[in-house]
Amino acid sequence: MIKVFFLIFETELTWDRIVVAQRSVKRIFFLHLVPMVLIACAVEGAGMKHWGRIHPDIRRTIDFSRADVLLYEAFQFVLSILVVFVCTRLVNIMGQTFRTRATVREAFTAVAYGLSPMFLLRFGDAFPQISPWATWGAGITLSIWILYQGLPRVMNPDPTHAFGLYLMTAMVLTLVTGLARLLTALYLMQHIRHIAADIKTFLPGVHF
Repeated sequence: MIKVFFLIFETELTWDRIVVAQRSVKRIFFLHLVPMVLIACAVEGAGMKHWGRIHPDIRRTIDFSRADVLLYEAFQFVLSILVVFVCTRLVNIMGQTFRTRATVREAFTAVAYGLSPMFLLRFGDAFPQISPWATWGAGITLSIWILYQGLPRVMNPDPTHAFGLYLMTAMVLTLVTGLARLLTALYLMQHIRHIAADIKTFLPGVHF
């Protein structure tokens, strides 16, 4: 969890330490990725339970039960982990296309640590006043920025192909994480609109 702050403020030095450490996929998954995503989900869930969400049509705060929050955050957690593995697979394939000798472990290392700022800024989703697209946009931008230093160090591509691999990786991460954000937004909006329909039944004077 703390490593994400070092990646943001001491980018080059932290990536060098990550490369030297040569951690396995299992170690990165259980000691870095899972705790990071769990904490992000817990913070967002606490905010949803405490402050609710603002309905985009009626501008009214919709409250969530504990069961609703747990179900949504479970969906968010599974989707986040899936995103990392999908991106890892795509980055590894692109690495082979650009004639790198990178392994799956190296691709996973780059993606798991590279997306850390995006998961960190998801803490902002706890507040209903902040758009989830704003936290995603700021997070993926920061992730792409730190990957500029990290990707060449971790995957060690041929210098002539390094920038091309970086651009393709940035595009893949943006598209995959953006799609995941869209899915969570649709999931949440469907639930909110369902609740809002119930409100309209009991409060006919409320306009949608």
